[in-house]
Amino acid sequence: MKTYDTDVLIIGAGPAGATAAALIHKAGFNCMMVEKQRFPRFVIGESLLPHCMDLLEEADLLGVVQDQKFMVKDGAVFKRGDETCTFQFSQQFTQGWKYTYQVPREDFDKVLAESVEARGVPVLWGHGVTDVNFADDGSSTTMLEDEQGEQASITARFILDGSGYGRVLPRLLDLDENSMLPLRESYFTHVTGDIRPEGDGEGRIWICSLDDPDNAWMWIIPFSNGKTSVGVVAKPDFLARYPEDPDEKLRAIIDDNKNTRGRLKDAEFTFPVRRINGYSISAKKLHGKGFALMGNATEFLDPVFSSGVTLALESSNRAAKTLIRQLQGESVDWQTDYADHLMMGVDTFRTFVTAWYDNRLPTIFYSAVKPDELQDQICSVLAGYVWDHDNPCVRDHQRTVTVIAKACAQYG
Repeated sequence: MKTYDTDVLIIGAGPAGATAAALIHKAGFNCMMVEKQRFPRFVIGESLLPHCMDLLEEADLLGVVQDQKFMVKDGAVFKRGDETCTFQFSQQFTQGWKYTYQVPREDFDKVLAESVEARGVPVLWGHGVTDVNFADDGSSTTMLEDEQGEQASITARFILDGSGYGRVLPRLLDLDENSMLPLRESYFTHVTGDIRPEGDGEGRIWICSLDDPDNAWMWIIPFSNGKTSVGVVAKPDFLARYPEDPDEKLRAIIDDNKNTRGRLKDAEFTFPVRRINGYSISAKKLHGKGFALMGNATEFLDPVFSSGVTLALESSNRAAKTLIRQLQGESVDWQTDYADHLMMGVDTFRTFVTAWYDNRLPTIFYSAVKPDELQDQICSVLAGYVWDHDNPCVRDHQRTVTVIAKACAQYG
């Protein structure tokens, strides 16, 4: 059995794992990543937010992403029947990036992981974690198994879990907790033949509201490779109205909405429609003696505002910098320095997700009376700047959204 020893073991080579590894390696500490799959591999979460650019830049990974010539995303478009609400990242409250990218994740994740590996960070591809044992001092021994059934072990001073939907440590340490959000499902695929807007706005994500009191919706995310990601998110009772076959179901939902039907009438699916059921999940705690959770291993909310990769990168950035200080001999408080900070952003996004589904946010979006400064403040949240407490939509997000929605509902 092969054995390894490192300062930091990072579980998962996705965006959270890769950016954490880049920062830890840059600080001069040994780290290694283990990844159960082999890249490229398909995953959703394909629409980045501008704040991702700050985090990629800090990890010295922005350049390799820019070299890929991904589709530039300079805003977002929300559509409900004949109504349209457009957000342009060039017009936002927070001083930050004015654009980002739409990324096929098989390409995005691969280039991040390979860039970090090229810097000297070892990656054990095709290795799954089967068990973890922690010593009293927080050091650990992690058992692995590769695709041929061969076992290996890694001893480490600390573990960062960026295993995403695999949720390795939450599963092994019984940390999974049900989300406060209702059960929803998603059906999705990639298509060709998308009739895109010409010129300005081609790369913006479309969020199309469907005829549903619970605000079911569809995403349309264009890529520079000519393909487009298309998916629906809804409660099971809405989805049950349509054919049982996943391909037929998604096609029927597309054809049932004027906005998606007009844009996707010539679209052809490039692979059979896939389904995720009950994706929202939380964790009992985000850290413990010898470990911390990052990315979707912490909490996954909902894809409506494309917050997944942003939260993954912010969590890995914050976790890596907290750990570096600890490894350098400083006294750190993981709850204050890491968990509380991360949850500030998660809670802001959660308020917006909840307000989308209970109709407060659509009421604001499609109102003719909202002031420009409110538009800019909301835009900064949609750009991922959910830690900017100068922004009222962040500092007092629950109250602000509720008060503004009531005013917009009253005045139309």
